[in-house]
Amino acid sequence: MGRDAFRLPRAVYAGYVPKSADEFPEGFFERLDPSPDADFYVNPRLVAHIDEATIDALTQAYRELLPAGGSVLDLMSSWISHLPEEARYERVAGLGMNALELDENPRLNERVVKDLNVDPSLPFEDESFDSVVNAVSIQYLTRPVEVFAEICRVLRPGGIHIVATSHRMFPTKAIRAWHVLQPQDRIRWIQRYFELAGGFLPAESLDRSPASGTDPLWLVVGRKPAESGAPLAAEK
Repeated sequence: MGRDAFRLPRAVYAGYVPKSADEFPEGFFERLDPSPDADFYVNPRLVAHIDEATIDALTQAYRELLPAGGSVLDLMSSWISHLPEEARYERVAGLGMNALELDENPRLNERVVKDLNVDPSLPFEDESFDSVVNAVSIQYLTRPVEVFAEICRVLRPGGIHIVATSHRMFPTKAIRAWHVLQPQDRIRWIQRYFELAGGFLPAESLDRSPASGTDPLWLVVGRKPAESGAPLAAEK
């Protein structure tokens, strides 16, 4: 499929409101390159996917939002996690697609190679992390609601899930929706992932973009209730 044919009018996806985790617009998760992701990621890519100013902005957001001394899961991880250098965490696990990239990441003390598009389950115990982060990789998930449900399972009560997104991507592996949608629409869809997964409080969006001329940075932040009885996103 050519890139022109791959693009649809924005309205096809922008205003769509799914009623269940199985209800998405036709072609939403299609990709230009449908071949196995393991083939695409077989060679390590030790490159930065956002510019230095935007990395600094993401690190500052982590500094403010991540619980000090807690356990962190870096989802769809690579050779750098963007965590504050001075911060110390009980545990930093990284799950990604390339073993060499994970081995190069000095912040990780646990490494897992897994393709979440094949199997969205997370190989971790229930309530074993205080925070889960996903840095500029959400656009590659083809089964995000299942992954978000797993994230909720492994988060402790009161835990936080931070999804950071910008405007860069590997175009052949990003889902069709990301080619079509504007940034504000993408943010709304990430919030819908939280809602459809269940178990989270309503997710908020934050614009943490640095000065103009740099890569933008948007965060979508969802929290697991600290106690039972709190109104969840799907109940609002």
